[in-house]
Amino acid sequence: KNYGRAVYECLRGGLDFTKDDENVNSQPFMRWRDRFLFVAEALFKSQAETGEIKGHYLNATAGTCEEMMKRAVFARELGVPIIMHDYLTGGFTANTSLAFYCRDNGLLLHIHRAMHAVIDRQRNHGIHFRVLAKALRMSGGDHIHAGTVVGKLEGEREVTLGFVDLLRDDYIEKDRSRGIYFTQDWVSMPGVFPVASGGIHVWHMPALTEIFGDDSILQFGGGTLGHPWGNAPGAVANRV
Repeated sequence: KNYGRAVYECLRGGLDFTKDDENVNSQPFMRWRDRFLFVAEALFKSQAETGEIKGHYLNATAGTCEEMMKRAVFARELGVPIIMHDYLTGGFTANTSLAFYCRDNGLLLHIHRAMHAVIDRQRNHGIHFRVLAKALRMSGGDHIHAGTVVGKLEGEREVTLGFVDLLRDDYIEKDRSRGIYFTQDWVSMPGVFPVASGGIHVWHMPALTEIFGDDSILQFGGGTLGHPWGNAPGAVANRV
């Protein structure tokens, strides 16, 4: 219930979306069904009061595909517009199944990349995030965390923009400075919005919009909840 209240305050203050942390799943202190219900209530209340469309990334990641789909179906029945999946911990096959379900049922699918650092920071036998990002675009999803350049999850600017190009554009020219070693033509395959999230706040906004442009999603978690006046003022600060 307190979680739902925090979601309401943030959405009422002016955020478009809020999200479950990747670690928030279905623990004894907050079972997934209860969380979905309280969040949906917060969502609809904030929509009624602001006249704006609001959303919350409900984490549908689960231990089995069947349980994951059950959570996705429940979210759709509640009327929420978006759910979330950890595509590396859940696996590509599970993610593709969920992506098809979301597309067929009018749900957006936010993709979190939890566990990526174990894979893409191992230079000897890992898989670069550039490859993981391309795999996600083929598997399916509407937006995915892609680094921030600024904030706590800093990455090299040009390399991060290479991820963004591969996720978002239809045709990408070879550009070694961005880590793109051959021309990539995605033809008609849908793009994916890059998400900047992690240690960013309102003072990073000019840099983030300059780096990522309009077709991106900026997530200010601690940058909202950490406001000294509370959640709603934190949301107002980011909105303004």
